Amino acid sequence: MIVPFFWPLSANKSQKRRPKRYRAPFALLILGLLIVPAVSGLAMGQEARSGEEQEGTEAKEQEDEEPVLFERVLVVGSRDKASKIPGSVTYIDEEELGRQEYSDVHRILSQVPGVNLQEEEGFGLRPNIGMRGSGAERSQKITVMEDGVLIAPAPYSAPSAYYFPTVARMAGVEVRKGSSSIQQGPFSNGGVLNFISSSIPSSLSGTANLALGENGTHRGRVKIGDSYERFGWLVESFQLETDGFKELDGGGPTGFDLEDYLIKFRVNSSNQANRFQALEIKLGKTEQSGEETYLGLTDTDFRLNPYRRYSASQEDGIDTDHEQFQLRYFLRPNSTIDLTATAYRNDFFRNWRKLQSVDGISITEVLDDPATFNHELDILRADVDSLPDALSVRNNRRDYYSRGLHAVLGIHPGGPGSRHEIEVGLRYHEDQEDRFQEEDRFQMVSGGMVLSTFGAPGSQANRISGARAWALFAQDTISLNRWTISPGMRVELIDFTRLDYGKNDPLRTGAQMTRKENDVDVVIPGIGVSYELGPVSSLFAGVHRGFAPPGPGADDRTDPEESVNYEFGFRHSDGLLDIQLVGFFNQYDNLLGSDTLSSGGNGSGDQFNGGEVDVGGIEAGVTYDLGRAKNSPLGVPLSLSYTYTHGQFQNTFDSEFKPWGQITAGDGLPYLPAHQASMGAGLVHSTWSAFLNLSYVDKMRTAAGQGPIPSHEATDSHLLVDLSLNYYMRSKLKLFAQVRNLTDQVYVAARRPAGARPGLRRTLLAGIALDF
Repeated sequence: MIVPFFWPLSANKSQKRRPKRYRAPFALLILGLLIVPAVSGLAMGQEARSGEEQEGTEAKEQEDEEPVLFERVLVVGSRDKASKIPGSVTYIDEEELGRQEYSDVHRILSQVPGVNLQEEEGFGLRPNIGMRGSGAERSQKITVMEDGVLIAPAPYSAPSAYYFPTVARMAGVEVRKGSSSIQQGPFSNGGVLNFISSSIPSSLSGTANLALGENGTHRGRVKIGDSYERFGWLVESFQLETDGFKELDGGGPTGFDLEDYLIKFRVNSSNQANRFQALEIKLGKTEQSGEETYLGLTDTDFRLNPYRRYSASQEDGIDTDHEQFQLRYFLRPNSTIDLTATAYRNDFFRNWRKLQSVDGISITEVLDDPATFNHELDILRADVDSLPDALSVRNNRRDYYSRGLHAVLGIHPGGPGSRHEIEVGLRYHEDQEDRFQEEDRFQMVSGGMVLSTFGAPGSQANRISGARAWALFAQDTISLNRWTISPGMRVELIDFTRLDYGKNDPLRTGAQMTRKENDVDVVIPGIGVSYELGPVSSLFAGVHRGFAPPGPGADDRTDPEESVNYEFGFRHSDGLLDIQLVGFFNQYDNLLGSDTLSSGGNGSGDQFNGGEVDVGGIEAGVTYDLGRAKNSPLGVPLSLSYTYTHGQFQNTFDSEFKPWGQITAGDGLPYLPAHQASMGAGLVHSTWSAFLNLSYVDKMRTAAGQGPIPSHEATDSHLLVDLSLNYYMRSKLKLFAQVRNLTDQVYVAARRPAGARPGLRRTLLAGIALDF
């Protein structure tokens, strides 16, 4: 059920994980494949009866409305607009997303320069994304949005993205970095990532896509919508199920199932009205159930079988439930002013039940030093039986909500010889994280885990963290001859609260409750400038203040994360050849680290000062269509991107944050690859197409340090090759086949929080798609 906008947070949900529901949702998708062609035929019959006049009128109205209606929701807007923004931007449209039909956001963003990625489970379900060295863990240091609305479970009080938008149903992906990103917040050190959901179509149309693959993989998508003069609608669903590619000792599932649903409905005035108005409602629901773990392997076991999972991970698994509601109002009283106001609410529940320790030793310590903890490792492998209560499995149960109101006013005044485009925005936002966790204890007996002690509810964590924030921004884009100047400012006023009820008060009577409050007020200025060298080339530069809040419960010693960020770039775009070359330098006064289980910590969420850090690098991106340039009937789209990043600490200190530890000035940042590159090539014919994508990531440190990287503190450098083939049986019907990791490269993708974990092995997927 979709939760209304300002309902209070619901009570904690069931402690137990939902039963697996593999295969059942695909009845809906198969039915969709049968219905959509019939609806397509009906639509053609309706068009024939209604005549060309109605079709032309509705299409024109929709074309006129859409660019204005969604302008304040987007952070880039289109490829044409991207070429005019005085800052580093990337826009990936629906056509480009459809070339390889990725469902893993890591695969998509590997083609974007300046984006740092760290794989985790191979499917991109819980992405680790950073920008310009901001830190990638759980994407918590960048601003992540869907349709211009903050989408992390609790963006201010708990920004780690254990929920992430389903990228396979998106119509576009926007990335914005540098001074041009301060319109969005609260995180401005790295940049902004905005996902554009499917829009309501201008006429009756839809998509049906069904694919089958290795490891029991089923994937499907059904979308259908229509528009009339005064209203429009859209219904969409995406489903993905797999048995997984890892091998659990003793047998058992290692996959997941995901269900995603989206509904949109819009009412609007006539496009010829003096005051055009539109109201759009968006409802979304995403459920996921997966047999996922944080337990990796020793290096020795990884070399023997990188896809092995130890028996002690058999109880691990995650259930999530995300519900979103958006109500967007648009008003255009005249040609110079428009107002977009969005009320939103997101509710998210997750329980990640995962192994925490063995014989009181954390799994991180055991896998970091297997020689010392060889007995504990034997228990993890089920080589020996254990005593009762030896294995602790934590129910990491958390409820989140975020809600608010975001309004943006666009003003387009004119003047002789100059032009202003002004945006003024105001956002009120509340969010909350509710932790209610305990640990159950098990005994290993003949390769199976037997429950020996139930954990007392709330005995591991029993607290509520929340935030309230007012944000105001203003930006003016001034065009004067060949110059474009874009000064802007953002103000954030944030109040944090943490209520800790203690581990012996599951009813939350308040008898043992402690309360901590802290607040942050910050002004974030920035300015971007571009100069046109000619009709299709320009130089741009920018400087802005970077900021990330410290979160609830921070003590007086914990400072906000702040920096001064610079960039300078060159851009060329002539329709055939697009080039963007950018140099950047981020100078941190204070870098923050967050204690999370995914980083190898104890999951307290506490923040740690990292002091002064310098991060600099180069971003380069090139796209070119060789076929169009040669006027060939065969399209040959080519793309190349490259990122060099160097980040190091500027002072010496000791930190309790595990990936840092003892820091010496000059130490490199963990999980920051020096080199990343991507190359894509395609062949596009009227009846078939083929796309090849190569993605390279340099090895990364898993702990801060300098000099040669020790093998046990490094991921593997790797080159991934993906291939997609399409055959068009008719203009709207195609068969497709995809191979991920074509060369079947084996590599260590991550070492945090516990042991070596692999990337996705070679995987084949094939299916049929119909558009009408």
